Amino acid sequence: MHEIPLFPLNAVLFPGAPLQLHIFEDRYKEMINRCVESEQEFGVVLIKEGFEALGPLAVPHSIGCSARIIHVQQLDQGRMNIVALGEERFRILTLDKHTHSYMVGEVDSFPLVNDPIDDFIQPLESLRSMLDRFIQGLLKAGGEKMDLYQIPDDPVTLAYMAAALLQISPSQKQTLLSFEHVTDLIVQLQGIYRRELAFLRVMLSRQVSEPEFPFSRN
Repeated sequence: MHEIPLFPLNAVLFPGAPLQLHIFEDRYKEMINRCVESEQEFGVVLIKEGFEALGPLAVPHSIGCSARIIHVQQLDQGRMNIVALGEERFRILTLDKHTHSYMVGEVDSFPLVNDPIDDFIQPLESLRSMLDRFIQGLLKAGGEKMDLYQIPDDPVTLAYMAAALLQISPSQKQTLLSFEHVTDLIVQLQGIYRRELAFLRVMLSRQVSEPEFPFSRN
């Protein structure tokens, strides 16, 4: 268990995924500056009740992801643009909304259970194949160069990459982030990617440069 500052957002962060934020509120300028100075991570949590900016601190979902700041661009009036990288899933145990202008949580690590791979080789390989076809389809649809990319071998890394690429609602992403076992997450992702690939095939058949359907393109 340890304490980290929490950033409630209308977005879900997965381990290994990048996050770009524009920091303009005084409370979050204070929080990010402290994180930079102390080289401390902060936690990204989806808002359950309330709003991202201006007003009382929002009520967050109990499961989030820590973020490590890897780049800061200082702007005028103390504003800043930052790039952070998702690191570790956690569960909030207690919340402190009074000690600082921002929210702090006592959290416990909540890693995804990596089941024995022999138990789900077929679903894993199926998801890997669908993810590969999905990325290639998006690149083709956007007329982009087919740059080299690598689909991870590790089941947990693969599952989180697949989840992060989806452009579904935050509440749906929160459901994906909350799975306890990688086998269950991969099975859920298979169903979503079957639908996404069907949408993508329709789009490519019409030679549309921009998506007409809400499929993933993060």
